[in-house]
Amino acid sequence: MPRSAAAPTSEPFGATPDGRPVERWRLASPSGVGAEILTYGAILHALRVPDRAGRAESVVLSLPDTAAYAAGRAYLGAVVGRYANRIAAGRFTLDGQTHTLPVNDRGQTLHGGPDGFHRRVWQARPLPDGALRLSLHSPDGDMGFPGALEASVTYSLDDEGTLALDFTARTDRATVVNLTNHAYFTLAGAGHGDVLGHTLRVDADRFLPVTAEAIPYGPPQDVAGTPFDFTAPRALGDGIDDPDPQIKSADGYDHCWVLRPPARPDLPRTAAVLHDPASGRTMEVRTTEPGVQVYTANGLDGRPAGADGGPHGRHSAVCLETQHLPDSPNRPEYPSTVLRPGETWRSRTELRFPHLAAEGAGGAGGAA
Repeated sequence: MPRSAAAPTSEPFGATPDGRPVERWRLASPSGVGAEILTYGAILHALRVPDRAGRAESVVLSLPDTAAYAAGRAYLGAVVGRYANRIAAGRFTLDGQTHTLPVNDRGQTLHGGPDGFHRRVWQARPLPDGALRLSLHSPDGDMGFPGALEASVTYSLDDEGTLALDFTARTDRATVVNLTNHAYFTLAGAGHGDVLGHTLRVDADRFLPVTAEAIPYGPPQDVAGTPFDFTAPRALGDGIDDPDPQIKSADGYDHCWVLRPPARPDLPRTAAVLHDPASGRTMEVRTTEPGVQVYTANGLDGRPAGADGGPHGRHSAVCLETQHLPDSPNRPEYPSTVLRPGETWRSRTELRFPHLAAEGAGGAGGAA
């Protein structure tokens, strides 16, 4: 595994509404890529990436302070859990026992419930290789989930500018786990309009149609012949106003694509490639997870203002949330999300920027 380029540095970043101090940690790479991570929500607060001319800007939406993150409802940049995405009706049965969770989205439990991991202060520890590990203890019964869970996410940034997120979890009682990072990406740079001109490729031949409450129904559907076909690079704006009922119901994309099986389950493979023709930036998302949720920020309405003072409007970014499939605890046909005592749950996602290598070699920057 590539080593991070330099030791992380930290500084205070205010406090939570109840007075808990929050830190901002910085990672830097000789490639010109830099990341900022908050201990509140393990949030990816900034990800600065050079464009084709070498100008670095943050390619994730962010908020100005901890208070804004605490008041927000869009999960900007946060690690969400204990279960990312939705669990139908806030209920699941495990080993014959039914567990009831608080609901917070149209009668469903979304991203672990109203007081999920995105609202917790994580404990940060810099590692000898230059990475940053954030850890969280979630007690038995937290948001209705069984088992005391020890969760961690390690952010590392290598010399080539790849940001890797390594998740682990352990439990003392059988539970379900599905963690992801909920960053909102705009490769034009935060505050530079919408992402409808970005091209996207998703390495998936099937997606999950959902009900009006965003719960999957029926088996995965082939993307061929639908606005969900991103097997070849296509502009996000090409399908976002399609009359397809799935698009209309969500006001854009907010669906899980079922990724093609990996050659080796322990190694990341490409899930998606995002490209901005204007800036020349390209981001390749690689993961060990079976799915990726593509969300085109349909619910953002300009409030609150971003860290740059500008509004976060509808379709101003796109989320590419690597994860297990939504409602898996109630779907035995989906890959299992059950974690038992003595096991370690692991997941790795990498954000690569291949245009940097092309520029370094004298190229013109890669297209998706």
